[in-house]
Amino acid sequence: MGRMGREEFVQARKLPLTIVLDNIRSLHNVGSVFRTSDAFRVERILLCGITATPPSAEIHKTALGAEDVVEWHYYADTMQAVEALRNEGYAIYAIEQVQESIPLQGFETDDSLHYALILGNEVKGVQQQVVDACDGSIEIPQFGTKHSLNVSVTGGIVIWEFARKMGWVG
Repeated sequence: MGRMGREEFVQARKLPLTIVLDNIRSLHNVGSVFRTSDAFRVERILLCGITATPPSAEIHKTALGAEDVVEWHYYADTMQAVEALRNEGYAIYAIEQVQESIPLQGFETDDSLHYALILGNEVKGVQQQVVDACDGSIEIPQFGTKHSLNVSVTGGIVIWEFARKMGWVG
C-alpha cells in the first residue's frame, strides 16, 4: 500500500500545521487526533493542561502507533503553548463558535505561513483567554439540532480542509 516506515515518516516533509489540544479529557480523542495527524503528516501536536500524553494504552487504542511517530510536546498551560507558537511566527486559530468566527469553507490559507489550530475541551471548548490570544477563530458550519462536534471529528475535518487548501490533496 506504499506506507512509510517510521524513519521515512520522521524525515518526510510535513504539512505546515500544528494541532493544539486544550484540556482534552478523552484519551480516545487524543489518540484519534494522533492518528489523523499521522495520516496527513501534521508537523506536531501540542498537548496542554489535563490532556493526557503518551505512553498510554488508551491513547494507543485509537492512535495505533501514530503517537510514536507524530512529534508532540506537553505544556502545563495552553497559554504557554500559544506564546511559544507566537514566538515561532505561527498564525494561530481557535476552532470555536464565537462572534466573528470565520466559516471553515471561507478561510483562505497563505502558503508562506505555518498554522496552529486549537481544539478545545469536549464540554467547555477552547478557553476564552486562549480564544482571545488567537489571530482569529474558525467555525465548522453545522445545520442540525446540535451545535458541536466531537473533538476528534472536528480535528479530522479541519486537518483535511487545511491539507486540501494547502495543496496536499486534490
